[in-house]
Parts: sequence; C-alpha cells; structure tokens
Amino acid sequence: MKQVLLVAGLVLGPATVAVTQQPTTPPTTPAHVTAAGLSLADAIAVAREKNPAYRQAENNRGPAAWGVRNAYSSLLIPTFTASGGMSYTGPGSQTFLAQSFSQSVSTVSSFYDLGLSWQLSGTTLSQPGLMKAQQRATDADIAGAENLLVTGIKQQYLTVLQANAQADLARKTLQRNEEFLKLAQARYGVGQATLIDVRQAQVARGQAEVGLLRAQTVVNVEKLRLFEQMGVIPPIDVAAVQLTDSFSVQAPQWQLPDLLTMAEQQNPPLKALRAREGAAAWTVRAATSSYGPTLSLSAGWSGFTQQFTNVDPLIFNAQASYASQYNECQDNNRIRTTAGLPPNDCTGFVWGAANEQALRDRNSVFPFHFTQQPFQARLTVTLPVFTNFSQQLRVSEARAQHGNLEESVRARGLAVQTEVSQAFLTLQTAFRTVGLQDTNRSAAREQLQLATERYRVGSGTFFELLDAQVASLRAESDAVNATYDYHKALAALEAAVGRSLR
Repeated sequence: MKQVLLVAGLVLGPATVAVTQQPTTPPTTPAHVTAAGLSLADAIAVAREKNPAYRQAENNRGPAAWGVRNAYSSLLIPTFTASGGMSYTGPGSQTFLAQSFSQSVSTVSSFYDLGLSWQLSGTTLSQPGLMKAQQRATDADIAGAENLLVTGIKQQYLTVLQANAQADLARKTLQRNEEFLKLAQARYGVGQATLIDVRQAQVARGQAEVGLLRAQTVVNVEKLRLFEQMGVIPPIDVAAVQLTDSFSVQAPQWQLPDLLTMAEQQNPPLKALRAREGAAAWTVRAATSSYGPTLSLSAGWSGFTQQFTNVDPLIFNAQASYASQYNECQDNNRIRTTAGLPPNDCTGFVWGAANEQALRDRNSVFPFHFTQQPFQARLTVTLPVFTNFSQQLRVSEARAQHGNLEESVRARGLAVQTEVSQAFLTLQTAFRTVGLQDTNRSAAREQLQLATERYRVGSGTFFELLDAQVASLRAESDAVNATYDYHKALAALEAAVGRSLR
C-alpha cells in the first residue's frame, strides 16, 4: 500500500515515465503561477526569461554577432568619416618663425572633410574567422548557462516536492498520534492504562504538531528559493502555489558507454572550452599574419570658408585702390594726349554701388559656401622590418593561450568522464536504495500495526507503540528521501551529459 504520494519534478527514462502534467501558459508573474499552478516546464520557461544570471549570459550574444559583422565589413567595405567645424579669429598679429602676420578685422570660418580609408593585411583577413569562432564560443557559454539554469530549477523543484512529501508525512503522523491519544484515554477510562500513557500520548501529539509546523515552513521557504531561481518575485501567499508535475521511479535503461559518448559530444562546459580553443587558434593565425605587409588606401574631399565680420575696412581699401588706379589712368591719359595719342577709358576704375555689393557678396560665404579643395588619394604599403620583438611577443602569447586552452579541454574531458560515471553509479545506487527503503517501510508499517493491535487488546505497552511509531516514521522519511535522491541523481546525470534523457 502506498501511503505517501511521492512526486518529483524531474524527467525519467523515455517511454517509462508516468507523467501527470497540466499544460498551462508559461506564467510571467506570480499571480499567474498562483492561479494556474506551477509545472516544471513552466518554471523553466519563466527562468529562461527572467533569471538574472542567464540573462547576463544571453546579453553577450549581441556583441558577438556584431563582432562578426564588423570583421566582414572591415574586410570588404572602406571606412567613411565626415567631419566639420567652425572657428573664430580675433584681430591682432601672429608670428610664425621670423614672419609676422596681422589682421585688423576678426574673421569666422568653417570647414568640412570627407574621408574614405581601407586597409588590407593578414590581421584583417583572419578577423572573420576569429570573430566567428568567438561567436561560437559565446553561444556555447550561453548553452552552458542554460544547462546550469535548467539543472538548478529541476533540483529546486524536486526539493520543494520533497518538502511537500515530508509535510504530508508529518500531517499523517499527527493524525496517527491523535488516534493514539484517543486510544490511550479510552483505555485509561476503563482502567486498562495508566495516566502515564495518556501523558505520553499528549507529548507525542504535541511533538507531531511541532513537526508539522516546521515541515510546512520548510515547504514555503523552498518555494521562495524556487521563485528566486526563476528570477521573479514570489506571491504573498506562497503556500497557495501548487506544483503540478508527478513522476514515478523506473529502472535506469541507459548504458554507461552511451552516456559517455553523449557527454563527450554535448556537455556544455566542454563544448564551450572547445569553442574557446578554436578562437585561440585563430588568434595565433592573426598574430602570425602581422609579419606580412599592410596595404592602406585613403581618399578625401574637403572645403573651407573664411568671412570677415566687418566688411567696411575691405570696402575702404578697395575704394582707395580704385581711386589710385583711376588717378594713374588720368595721368597716363594726359601723357597720351600730349603725345597725340587717344586717351584710355578710365571708367573701369570708378568705384560704384555695384562694386561694393559684389565685394559684400564675395565676403558672405560663412558657413556653407565652401571653397572646394583638390581631391586627394593615397596608397601605402607597409612592411614591418624590426619592431623590437613585439610581433614575436604577440605570437608567443597567443600560442601560450592556445596551449593552455588545449590542456583545459583535455582536463575538462577527463572531468566529464568522471562526473558522468559518478552520476551513473549514484543513480544505480539510488534506484536500488528505493527498493530497499520501500521494503523497510512495509515492514515498519506492519510492525506499527501489530504494536497498535497489541496495545489495543492490552498485550503491549504504550512505550512499545511509541517505539514502533518512531521506527515507522523513520522508515517513511527514509523512503521519501530515497525516492528524491533517485530523482536528483538523475538530474545530476542529465547535467553531466548535457541533455535531457527523456
């Protein structure tokens, strides 16, 4: 007879699992969890969305993807830059070497500069492979974080179910002690028992009440820890949240060589280290390629403006220049007339409003009427000859890092072999323990039943009954713990293999 329903939130072997699940929409808030119950799949779904540690690992996916785009873009597409600005220069004089330059009027100026640049070297050629290797390593790290998250949720889900089972056992123990108290009082009432039996029964009932209270508190505390791992705030009435999954214990059907093969291929930490080792190999290639030449190509367009803030001195100087040229023309005409030659036309040296407006228009160029500068392009080939051993240093460091990661991969592979073998042996032991503890529980129940009947008919003492009850309670508790040790051992085996064994 199964007296205590043992539930577990861990998946078991394929086609041998007896599962009772209520499909629900994955809860996003504790209110949804309270209303619909919480299955293991729901807990894992919420944890993938809300768990802070896992979200931190997922945040690394974006930079890794942009690193690949940047590598290909740098290889195929030139860099384009645009710059511009404005400046102000006040009146005064400046000295450059032995020359002095002065200006009596302040000026404002603006400029723009458009540039294209592209570089080809062994480093840029190796960057796409390096960035893709680092992206694979990042994806492997995220998979490892997910495996760690799922394992933690499974273990905590099991812990809550185990606490629930222990609370149910404490509740049944309390009910049994209440029956014992009634039996002791009835026998005392007819003179077949002493007051000591009644007081012993009262003490046993009180201890059972304390045990139930503590067991219920443990259930609520473990639920709080489950919500913490999920990454959400638990509801105020956490006791109202019910776990809905139930699984039965089945004999392990897997073979250790098959599990070791799966772990060699799918263990997330091992895959992450292999990806890092691949990225380190590309780092060695990139460092070695720095011995080769570098081809650089650049091109640029630019322009500028310069405008006087006060144009009146320019107009005055222009007027003076025109007047001087007009007087010179008149003097020349007088000489030509004396010589009998026709005079020149001097009207072109007469300053007018049109001249002044033209000067103002030429000065009014700030900030966007640029004077274009000649187009410039440059092709450069650079070959490192001697760099004070900096290239050798980079190559040596890259090779050392690659060698260290190779050893880390080998060490992790050995550790995975040990972890899988240990988890498999633990699972087998846990399964056998479940059977032994179930046998012990049946014997303890029969012992308690016999002791109860002996006390009922007056053949046994109340102390014998209490001893039988303690033995039965210990056997029941050991059976519950053995069942959940099996489920947790299976969770540990799945974590070591790196995949679900359903």
